Parts: sequence; structure tokens; C-alpha cells
Amino acid sequence: MKVYLSEDAFMDILLSSAEVYRRECLGFLLGYRLEDRFIVEHAFSFQTANRGHKGVAIHDKNHKKIEPILERFDRLQIIGDFHSHTQFGPTKGLSIPSQEDIADMKHGHIYLIIAANNNEKTMAWGENRDGTISGSVDALFFKVSAYYLNAASIKRAKIHCPFPPGFLSQ
Repeated sequence: MKVYLSEDAFMDILLSSAEVYRRECLGFLLGYRLEDRFIVEHAFSFQTANRGHKGVAIHDKNHKKIEPILERFDRLQIIGDFHSHTQFGPTKGLSIPSQEDIADMKHGHIYLIIAANNNEKTMAWGENRDGTISGSVDALFFKVSAYYLNAASIKRAKIHCPFPPGFLSQ
């Protein structure tokens, strides 16, 4: 399985993670699914989410407000969500699903997990051999992984992303 992450979605996810760094971000991924890939065109974060260092939750009543708007977009659907795992003290955020993340996963959706940590060594953005993408911006280092349910197990999907100008060469 592959995930094609648009430049717009990449920027939204990165900015959402950076804005609330030290607390988790959460948002929906909008796009469509083909047989062997997910196309993520847009991402939007929940502004009213309850954020913590080790978790984030949305308000159902606020989520209900956006459903009629999303239904008007014929070509785009909610195909999953994204959230961050952040550094807390010396403990690094990891881009792997927690038991709570796994329990919330649904078949047919894609889940992006963004590890956001203090930047210790500036790294150019790129696609990694393990299917993740990573890089640093200023004081933060990010690593993004994608996961989905396949039968009864969790699988990692390979992310492809056309990085915005300037992100590949820092």
C-alpha cells in the first residue's frame, strides 16, 4: 500500500504539529482511495480538540458541524486521520501507533503519525527506506509514518511526497 501526500496536505500536517508542539495535534485526511494507494489531497486539524502530552480527543458536537460541509465535496472523502506524538522531557515522540491508536483504527482508512521532537541535527527532508518521510525545520525534527489495517494486522504504508520548494535543500 502506498500513500501519496500532496504538498498542501504535507504543509497542513507539518504546521499543525509544530503549532501545538509538546501537545498532540489531530486532524482528518481528505482525499480518495484506489485499490493499492491512498491519495491525500488535504488535511485539516481540529482547532477545538482537547490536547495533552500523551493524547488528543475531538468534541463530537463540533465534528457534527463540519460533516454537512464535507458531504458537499463529491471527489474528496475522509480517508483517515493524522496526529502527532511529541517529545516530553527526554522521552522522544515516536511515529508508531500506540495501543489506543490501534484500537481506534478502521478498515479502509489511512493513519499518519507524526513524531515531533527537538532538533538535534539538521536533516534535509526526504523519503526514507522504511517508507517514512522525515526532516527538520528550525528547532524541530519530524518523522511521518503511515499505517492501515490489513485483515487483522497493522501494516505500514510507503509515503510519497513532493516536498515544497526549499524543503529538500536547507
